[in-house]
Amino acid sequence: MLSPRRTKFRKQHRGKMRGEASRGNTIAFGTFGLQAKECSWITARQIEASRRAMNRYIRRGGKIWIRIFPDKSVTMRPAETRMGSGKGNPEFWVAVVKPGRILFEVDGVSEEIAREAMRLASHKLPIKTKFVVRGEENPEPESVTVTEE
Repeated sequence: MLSPRRTKFRKQHRGKMRGEASRGNTIAFGTFGLQAKECSWITARQIEASRRAMNRYIRRGGKIWIRIFPDKSVTMRPAETRMGSGKGNPEFWVAVVKPGRILFEVDGVSEEIAREAMRLASHKLPIKTKFVVRGEENPEPESVTVTEE
């Protein structure tokens, strides 16, 4: 499973997940991608399960890129402990995902195979996702023309 080799600090604040992704919101490597439509923490286990589901379906046909990395530690307190006595120990790692972020990319396979692989991967994730093709991931909002009379 993915986790950082080392971090500057072991424990992090929980933070906020406001707004949309300003980075990582376009397809950079492959032809097809899986785009997040909601914000969430995605654990290293969920990323690994998605990767396995995609690899199992694609076999050795194409290449897969994982565009998110779990670099935030989540701490938990032991069960049935009293209040106080500080913050718990790091238990697992998560990637903070905002709407619009590209999670996975695929290349070297047909669109039908890529679409099915992404569908299988999306079932392993706790958020709503969308299958996107290179160049169509961020459609510009339609301009509204106002006419004055």
